[in-house]
Amino acid sequence: MEKIPVYFMPGLAASTTIFERIHLPEETFEIFFLEWVIPTKNETLVMYTTRLAKEIVHENPVLIGVSFGGVLVQEMAKIIPVRKTIIISSVKSNQEFPRRMKIAKATKAYKLLPTGLVNNVEGLAKFAFGDSINQRLKLYEKYLSVRDKSYLDWALESIILWDRTIEDKNVVHIHGDADDVFPIKYISHCHVVKGGTHIMILSKYKWLNENLPKIILNE
Repeated sequence: MEKIPVYFMPGLAASTTIFERIHLPEETFEIFFLEWVIPTKNETLVMYTTRLAKEIVHENPVLIGVSFGGVLVQEMAKIIPVRKTIIISSVKSNQEFPRRMKIAKATKAYKLLPTGLVNNVEGLAKFAFGDSINQRLKLYEKYLSVRDKSYLDWALESIILWDRTIEDKNVVHIHGDADDVFPIKYISHCHVVKGGTHIMILSKYKWLNENLPKIILNE
């Protein structure tokens, strides 16, 4: 039997090491990782996604994205045929953004954020992973690999200005009820993981390892 290709896309500024605890049955699935690349000058989210999609060499793959990576895989699914799109700790449209992100868009406050974050691992970690990060900051430093200012400026603006207003009903959404970046109260139609925070790709890996194969094959 031909294995099902599964491509994983990490969250904002994160490296693929965030998936180190995720294991899918090798007889059924073959795992691949997509990595962030530095955006070119004036590159739109669509242009960037199109460039990254060229890294996918299999037909009808499963795309799994975490946080901002979830936004990317949804955009990719508009460009290439996919078997399934799964997002974890992410949003299906800008309607699921918390109030602070909507305010940031209206006031353009996001333009003030990035420069202070580039060399401030604590600030970057808090923005990427949520408030629960602080006590385990050293552990997570290794997961944040992209410190390039142009990438951070581009990524923050691309998230805040994401223009999808209507969710794709085919997207499978997995979300923690303790996510402090995208609070569950703003999220609809999802598999709720009890106690899952914004970094549940690391902390709830047992739930994910048990349920992802079923979600990929059955839905």
